[in-house]
Amino acid sequence: MKIKHIIYLLAVLLSLSCSYNSEDDLIDATPIPDLVTYDSDIKSIIDNNCISCHSNPPVNGAPISLTNYAEVKSAIENNGLIARISSDDLGFVMPFGGPRLPQNLIDLVIAWVEDGLLEN
Repeated sequence: MKIKHIIYLLAVLLSLSCSYNSEDDLIDATPIPDLVTYDSDIKSIIDNNCISCHSNPPVNGAPISLTNYAEVKSAIENNGLIARISSDDLGFVMPFGGPRLPQNLIDLVIAWVEDGLLEN
């Protein structure tokens, strides 16, 4: 019986020792570059978050490949990529089954579109 109380006490103490991170601590304040390009800014986002399914050939039910500039540009223009990464709907958002991309990365992709989808 004492062991049960000790475990409970340890669990309570452990939960009280957790720190609180404000939302400001979780936001990357890195400024968006003046000119966003695929090679310098977007490729790494795609490689780190999308390629596991959107490879060539695509796997895990992914309908398209995102392995190069032309494919990513096409996904933006024809497949609603911005809507998919920006969505709050867990059944629609990409990456599928994973956490939504951080807002700073979504903002970078949007800036790339606004800058004209430049390759390099």
